[in-house]
Amino acid sequence: MTQQTPQAPHASSLRDSARRTLRLEQQAIGALIARLDADFDRACQLILACRGRVVVTGMGKSGHIAGKIAATLASTGTPAFFVHPGEASHGDLGMITPGDVVLALSNSGETAEVTALLPLLKRMGVPLVSMTGRPASTLARHAEAHLDAGVEREACPLDLAPTASTTAALALGDALAVALLESRGFTAEEFALSHPGGSLGKRLLLRVADLMHDGPRLPIVPLGSPLRDALLEITRQGLGFTCVVDEQGRLAGVYTDGDLRRTLDQHSDLSGLTVDTVMTRPGKRVAPEMLAAEAVKLMEDHRISALAVVDDDDRPVGALHMHDLLASGVI
Repeated sequence: MTQQTPQAPHASSLRDSARRTLRLEQQAIGALIARLDADFDRACQLILACRGRVVVTGMGKSGHIAGKIAATLASTGTPAFFVHPGEASHGDLGMITPGDVVLALSNSGETAEVTALLPLLKRMGVPLVSMTGRPASTLARHAEAHLDAGVEREACPLDLAPTASTTAALALGDALAVALLESRGFTAEEFALSHPGGSLGKRLLLRVADLMHDGPRLPIVPLGSPLRDALLEITRQGLGFTCVVDEQGRLAGVYTDGDLRRTLDQHSDLSGLTVDTVMTRPGKRVAPEMLAAEAVKLMEDHRISALAVVDDDDRPVGALHMHDLLASGVI
């Protein structure tokens, strides 16, 4: 007896399935808006008043969502961490202190590993915020604030696999984190401090002084220098330009690779030229304390690849090149 190989589904039916899933999850998130009530305010107030940390817990798929919510809270100004409810009953409950707030996730609101924690939390006096799909559930009824993350149905065609429900819980967790972030006045700089290794942190934290070439690496020639000396300085430092300074050491202008091309177009003999007759005046400049990301924008706006860095007296103290910004991850 031969066994027939199932035919692969048609591509359009795969896309139809995907669209149906996305529509159901979109509807699940949209339905949350009308259900935001005073309990959401109460949940935020409990967390804002928390002297310790927000301990987020959940089992199974809800546990995965709980872990993400904890990570989002922690990175946006609300100290938080995830505790596995099964492990909590076997010693990890010691990670929870009376100054904490517990945020517990369970779609049914009856997850045994989570509800088993209720008497212990009550005894410790730890406030409980629940996020469930059933406002009448055990977990919801015993919470100081309940966040309703219920959905009409799962995106799974069997209405079994957690799909729309986990998406709704994740979105509600984001809404909670952002509300807390805004209430605290959390800034981009504070966000960067918890993300120093990421590209966002680098864009927000690095300043021009952290990346500039200074000291002997600073290309510089005085006004009146022969053009040949300026070209040698550009070649020696390899930054594509040189600063040109007056008698007081202040930046008078810059001479760049682009200026050299224009000079060659306009002059057949370079031997008698001095740098101040062909340089760009006054030249773009930045301060050492400027954010590197702001320097990138200045370069992009003016289509240049290098900048002079000057102090408060307009004296060059460094040079910044686009390659340094690329290498540092700012771009």
